[in-house]
Amino acid sequence: MRKSTAKPLSKDEVLLRFGLAVRSLRNERQLTQEQLAELSELHVTYISQVERGLKNLSLFNMHRIAEALHVSPAELFDTSSSKRAGR
Repeated sequence: MRKSTAKPLSKDEVLLRFGLAVRSLRNERQLTQEQLAELSELHVTYISQVERGLKNLSLFNMHRIAEALHVSPAELFDTSSSKRAGR
């Protein structure tokens, strides 16, 4: 088995990419942060912090956001979503 030579992402990079994927999917569904917060039963400030890469989410909250966006939690880690958001 070959070893990967790619440098692992930092915590900040992972959080930022995750947040950009959430924002991109939210925008595709034409939802406001307030609407996503209500659907996921989270506070709007929390959603804002997630989208800006400032919040390290629990697995449960990732699941709540994914359910609200009608995607699998794995899709929130898809870097192509963050590329759509201009990253």
